[in-house]
Amino acid sequence: MENKAYNDCLSLMFGLRRFGIKLGLATTRNILRALGNPQDNYSCIHIAGTNGKGSVASSLSAILQKAGFKVGLFTSPHLVNFNERIRINNRLISNKNVIEAYNAVNQVHKGSREPTFFEFSTAMALYEFSKQKVEWAVIETGMGGRLDATNIIKPEITIITNISLEHKKYLGNTVEEIAGEKGGIIKRGKPVITGAKQESVIKILKSIAVKKRAPFYLLGDNFKIKKNKDGTFSYIGIKNVWQDMQTNLQGEHQIENAALVLAACELLGNKISLTEKHIRSGLKQTNWPGRLEIVSTSPCIILDGAHNLNASQALHKFLSKEYKGRKITVVTGMLDDKPYRAMLKKILSVSSRAILTKPQIDRALEPETLYEVSKNLVKDIKIIPKVKDAVNYAIKTASSKEIICITGSLYVVGEAKALLSNLTFQHI
Repeated sequence: MENKAYNDCLSLMFGLRRFGIKLGLATTRNILRALGNPQDNYSCIHIAGTNGKGSVASSLSAILQKAGFKVGLFTSPHLVNFNERIRINNRLISNKNVIEAYNAVNQVHKGSREPTFFEFSTAMALYEFSKQKVEWAVIETGMGGRLDATNIIKPEITIITNISLEHKKYLGNTVEEIAGEKGGIIKRGKPVITGAKQESVIKILKSIAVKKRAPFYLLGDNFKIKKNKDGTFSYIGIKNVWQDMQTNLQGEHQIENAALVLAACELLGNKISLTEKHIRSGLKQTNWPGRLEIVSTSPCIILDGAHNLNASQALHKFLSKEYKGRKITVVTGMLDDKPYRAMLKKILSVSSRAILTKPQIDRALEPETLYEVSKNLVKDIKIIPKVKDAVNYAIKTASSKEIICITGSLYVVGEAKALLSNLTFQHI
């Protein structure tokens, strides 16, 4: 009975995707007001940015848990199961609570239009966190910031990881326009931390912070990192210096994400009891599925969403360094709103074989479109339309020392992850 109710809820929610993406706060605000503004019952951290939002969010959630707090975590998209989006102390929301949160939101939502899928999900998460009496909630934006459904929270700290061109149809055609949108999460008097690198972007974020009298902390300026040869790093912070820090997440770019986390911890330390031991322990135990995630050692299978150019560059760097000289098979599919030509050039430049596929989402590119670019980058190419079949073929035909990297979209990775969880091989 519960399974049917759960599946019915998800079907109705996924049906909301027909309304597409509509940026704006009015609908979410109406729903939450009718629910009694549950988002005001706990402290929040709000995270925006092009890449690294999930890594930063999951790290902060883990550290706050180590410090003894009950923590809600809201992220998107999910890889395999909707429940991944809403976690409390890193436990996925139960099916029973999905049903209850769905019903609570469904009974009250009011306004001039139906909510979108993301607006509905956001309201469910904020309601659930209040119901479960979390003390802190770490909230990741869906898209942009200023008009993102999550931007009705009142965070203690905001973090903008980095900014590059993405979602131009919704956020603007330049990094400066996109910076203005993402900077919309900055709140009056509340600290903002960023890892932005472009001078023009930093200037815009700083000017928003000045207008809102929000203390501004920039990676490389107000706090720094020094990478060590053994994979650890030193953090030279706002007040503290922490040596030999270590993150459990793969890839050099995760050290920069960790620096943003540590800066947030320093600022949080002014409000709550947060020790260096909590911070080290939380960082070491952070897990973030589908991002340079090694799911098997025999064969070696790596899952990495790498859903935009920056992420593709980070993947290229990781594979070039960690698996230099090894044969690499890339299984990839991409969405039509991504710079797929540039992404393929980065990803396939380290591969000896490519299997082109297509995730089950209406925005997915046809593998034949990817082929037109790929044929000039790698000789051994095969088109296998279904992700499940593409992954099975890669595993079946790979040599024992070959690396299989499944990438290009979080939707591809999600379908692959669902399949791989049912296969038997040597897990990491």
